[in-house]
Amino acid sequence: MGQRHSIRGLRRVLADALTLNQDFYEHSYRYPKAARSARGIVGLAALSHGLGSGLILLLYRPFLPQLVVGVLINALAVLAGYYLWTYALWKLNTLLAPSTPPYRELLIPVGFAYTPQILNLLTVIPLLGRPITLALAGWTLLGAIAAVRAGLNTGLVKAALLAGVGFTLVQVGIGLVQAGVQDWVAPSLLQ
Repeated sequence: MGQRHSIRGLRRVLADALTLNQDFYEHSYRYPKAARSARGIVGLAALSHGLGSGLILLLYRPFLPQLVVGVLINALAVLAGYYLWTYALWKLNTLLAPSTPPYRELLIPVGFAYTPQILNLLTVIPLLGRPITLALAGWTLLGAIAAVRAGLNTGLVKAALLAGVGFTLVQVGIGLVQAGVQDWVAPSLLQ
């Protein structure tokens, strides 16, 4: 019975995060096991990104160690991006508004904003990869705006600016890591 209840709870959390339910984001830190759920979502997003990158790397026919290292590096880039982005949001807000919630409290709503990225593996679908990538990025950005708005108790414009700048930097960083891994696996194919 407990496992079925937890699965139903997880479905509810995912549905609230994906539908950008503002009440959910505002009170997400109060949910039981919210921190674990948020970290789990970021972990799944990292795994999805890593596996998708691994499928792309397979086109270059890498050696198995290269493939494994490439998947790990791409997955770790998403995890590092989550913590660095959340820290940057928190730090910028402490400079702008002295009464900022604790960093750990902000990790939860930002983690839930990563929910669309769980579908990142779909970006390897031929001809649909780029539109899916853009849709997931936009969806994640909207989730991040909701998360920043709720987590920092700020207005929509400030939340959009903070989330937008941070999101852009994280996406560029992850893209550079992915391109670097691809260049490392198949340097002669990219020239």
